[in-house]
Amino acid sequence: MAAVSDEATAAAIAKLEADGAAAATVASFAGQLGRLTAGELGMLAESELQPIDELPDAERLEVDAAAIAELLDQTVVIKLNGGLGTSMGLAGPKSLLEVKDGLSFLDITARQIKALRAEHGDARLPLVLLNSFRTREPSLAALAGYGRLSAELDPDFLQGRVPKLVDDGSFAPVAWPTDPELEWSPPGHGDIYPALVGSGMLAAMLAAGYRYAFVSNADNLGAVLDPAILCWIAAEEAPFVMEVADRTAADRKGGHLARRADGSLVLREIAQTPEADLGAFADTERHRFFNTNSIWLDLRALAAAIGGDGVIDLPMIVNRKTVDPSDAGSTAVVQLESAIGAAIAAIPGAGAIRVPRSRFLPVKTSDDLLVLRSDAYELTAEGVLRLSSACAGRAPLAELDRDYFGLIDDFEARFAQGAPSLVAAERLTVKGDVSFGRAVKIKGAVTVEAAAGEALRIDDGAVLGD
Repeated sequence: MAAVSDEATAAAIAKLEADGAAAATVASFAGQLGRLTAGELGMLAESELQPIDELPDAERLEVDAAAIAELLDQTVVIKLNGGLGTSMGLAGPKSLLEVKDGLSFLDITARQIKALRAEHGDARLPLVLLNSFRTREPSLAALAGYGRLSAELDPDFLQGRVPKLVDDGSFAPVAWPTDPELEWSPPGHGDIYPALVGSGMLAAMLAAGYRYAFVSNADNLGAVLDPAILCWIAAEEAPFVMEVADRTAADRKGGHLARRADGSLVLREIAQTPEADLGAFADTERHRFFNTNSIWLDLRALAAAIGGDGVIDLPMIVNRKTVDPSDAGSTAVVQLESAIGAAIAAIPGAGAIRVPRSRFLPVKTSDDLLVLRSDAYELTAEGVLRLSSACAGRAPLAELDRDYFGLIDDFEARFAQGAPSLVAAERLTVKGDVSFGRAVKIKGAVTVEAAAGEALRIDDGAVLGD
């Protein structure tokens, strides 16, 4: 195994600088690289953590009618929009995928912003995207028809990228001439902090009189700005608040909230968990709350915490992969990342709030997409996606065969006549090559399976029950 060398780490930093990265991004990467070469693994052992039993509850909050219009006028909505959705076979931004009633994620977000402005005295309430180079142009073009959603601010700022490092102990920047783009990796959503500074966006927000920011994933349609939470944050003078929800078996791999011995909060991701502690990590009764990746920021407190160099000291995530993810035999690499929610451990006074599951509606797979497209969810005129009353408070589940439904083109072809009705469904499991006709209804728990090597079509108007 090669030894760490000053030349190797200097080469990685020089490569990032040559790529045109902002000084804040370079400083943040250099800090993480220094910790890595010093032997830090970025792990959070179970013995260092304590579970959290109670948190403030968003469902018990009320809107301060006298203050909300002014607070909204001081608030920016930031959507994390760097993903291409390649795992679903998308070639463009995931946020432009049609998700409900012919509308994309960004269409629905735009409607939410315009509705909130109209309801609360035409507050500025700008929408700003954190884009990647690949999502920037098509995403901004898609929003152009909605007017100046970003108010006086720029409509977006860009996330960075960092070199992948050879995982041989030297941590030199990897070279992959076959596809040089594979030499780079996204640094995780924690990159928002140096990106805000390096782009000048944080300074611009403060100069324009903005005090608060609500940040969430572009593919989470449940993450609508909640005026009651905003009023509570302002009244509590909270510098940073993470929205968390109750963990279920489906959330066992997601980052969870915990408390250190000194009482401070910390976010632990599965990549930061020693192998011996994976059982405790997945214990949803012990660690009750998972991070929804929806974050509230006091921009003044953030500026003070970041300091002059634009660096905030976030726990490091070390991801070990191959330089070409599709080739297990390609060079082993280290990817240095950080999580946006990890700032809960770095900002004095940071806290968390428990929110209902309805505020967490991401689309990670075709299973999620089918449920949201079905009649189990309704889209209001204000752009709010909500569970149909006919579902009696319980969202149906879908489990589609990845070989036939995992990629968006295959999914669309097999649901060409629209999603089946799922309001009366508990679970729909599909195995094999199955396509669905028009107005199919699912009741209870249903499994549909095509024989191996054969295609099965469910007829128009079919009712499948239990």
